[in-house]
Amino acid sequence: MWTQNRPDPDLEVPEAVVTAARGDAITAVWRNEAGGTTYRLGDGPTRRFAKWAPHGSGLDLHAEEMRLRWVVDFTPAPRVLEIGGDDAGEYLVTAGVPGRSAVDLLWAADPATAAREAGRGLRRLHDVLPVDECPFGWSVDDRIATSEKARTAPPGLGDPPAIDRLVVCHGDPCVPNTLIGDDGLWSGHVDFDALGVADRWADIAVATMSLGWNYGPGFEQTFLDSYGVADDPVRTAYYRALWAAT
Repeated sequence: MWTQNRPDPDLEVPEAVVTAARGDAITAVWRNEAGGTTYRLGDGPTRRFAKWAPHGSGLDLHAEEMRLRWVVDFTPAPRVLEIGGDDAGEYLVTAGVPGRSAVDLLWAADPATAAREAGRGLRRLHDVLPVDECPFGWSVDDRIATSEKARTAPPGLGDPPAIDRLVVCHGDPCVPNTLIGDDGLWSGHVDFDALGVADRWADIAVATMSLGWNYGPGFEQTFLDSYGVADDPVRTAYYRALWAAT
């Protein structure tokens, strides 16, 4: 997810999601560029979330299911409750994680706090996830090979810079996927469908880019200071170009 993308409240709810809701109120909360929609089922501390991926969207909910089942043992992340589908598409139901998206109206009005906690949360994620135990990859070669946009290295991308620090990357570190509690502190992450081992700048470069998309200019240094790293223009430029190409 790149920016805020609130769905039409009158969007028709897929029958499979209605069944998965088991009578709970259904609220569409997010619609991505591929046509997938996230629904909140119920409300309060027992709320659940259902991701819907229509057939042909290119979204792989099984990939996210596998990654969630692994990552939830190490960091605050959605717990898988159910996965299924029908002739129209597939759905993934997860338990709610405390906190609000960093682009919720509360935090959109306080972007300095959002940028600070996004940086702090990403650093914690990179510090706690065990590289040697992670079965998933997100290297440059992995991304190019599996991309629907680029099956070979895009012209002009060049060779990747040397690895700064190998970590388990989030894979979609745009700030909407950061959660912040009402106390103003990072509380977790969502949307782990691309999680995998890579240089930490593969995450950092995109996370800082997404600050401008969501809050406007002026917050990248806040993020970097909170993460605890100096700016690296070369790695930032490379991994932003890779993101755009794949």
